[in-house]
Amino acid sequence: MPADDSGATEDSDASAAATGQPRLTVAAVARRLGVAPATLRTWDRRYGLGPSGHTTGRHRRYGPDDIARLEQMQRALLRGASPAEAARYARTAAAPLPQRFPAESEDAPADEVGDGALMSSGVLDDEHEIKFDRAANTGGRGLRLSGAGPRARGLGRAALALDSWSAQRLLIESMGSDGVVRTWDEMLCPVLRAVAERRQRSGAGVEVQQLLVDCASTALRSVIATAPAPVNPRPVVLAPVPGEAQELELIALAAALAANRVGHRLFGAALPREGLASAVRRLAPAAVVLWSDQPHYASPRVLGDIPITRQRARAFVAGAGWTPEALPAHVELLGSLEGAVDRVVETVVG
Repeated sequence: MPADDSGATEDSDASAAATGQPRLTVAAVARRLGVAPATLRTWDRRYGLGPSGHTTGRHRRYGPDDIARLEQMQRALLRGASPAEAARYARTAAAPLPQRFPAESEDAPADEVGDGALMSSGVLDDEHEIKFDRAANTGGRGLRLSGAGPRARGLGRAALALDSWSAQRLLIESMGSDGVVRTWDEMLCPVLRAVAERRQRSGAGVEVQQLLVDCASTALRSVIATAPAPVNPRPVVLAPVPGEAQELELIALAAALAANRVGHRLFGAALPREGLASAVRRLAPAAVVLWSDQPHYASPRVLGDIPITRQRARAFVAGAGWTPEALPAHVELLGSLEGAVDRVVETVVG
């Protein structure tokens, strides 16, 4: 049986000093990668990605080259490769990844981070470049993502590992290639739903849900910050109904509009009713979109407090909180993100 990972023998310490390279324990490497120690042992046993130069009976220590290979494997896994594919990529990739230090508990379940159900994704080509295969369709044990593609599975792995760096990169890369709407519908929403369902089943995982929402907000706002110049002279005002705490869907709408060169002013949930009214008076917007997820806050009276008609602005509402029958005649309820983007673009750009 291998010795315990918790300490180091004098021989291993002497060896590390002689080579001048620090060597880390299984637990330390697991914390560094954001996976469970059992996952690293599985990768070693199945795919030979263990510590090099390890001698039976000695403490297991990973050197810099070993860690670089594991980071390459993690990179492929996050993009939807199966563990076998990711291991092949890790053994053949030439350049190591920048080192990252996501936090993760040592006792996290291995099947929820890096050692989930095998995938036959085909995301690695003959030159070992990471690619996406939209035909991949497999289940997972950490999150219920039946029918989701490899991008969503990679995002789910990153969220469960509390790896915010990878989660943000995956979202930004997807929006750069597929756009905001497709990323929202096919990647982000399935993972958000799966994380919420997992929390309801187990009662745990609030930190996973919060980190994913924060990463999504950061990625979406990066689209807004780097968008091309708008073409509409009068902006669109986007704001949650006063009292609403959730606003991620509204940020997604703002990012999709910005990508379509629609200028907007996005206000957060902390803006009081009088501040929203003042903003509408000062901006004379082409359209106003009020978002609400909770029926308690989605009162038609809110619309009466905002000088929309005086500014000749089109009035829209969005979110699950609104009841269509209770809306005034001049207010239009927006549906899906794609439909909302099309309708607002049509209204303010033509």
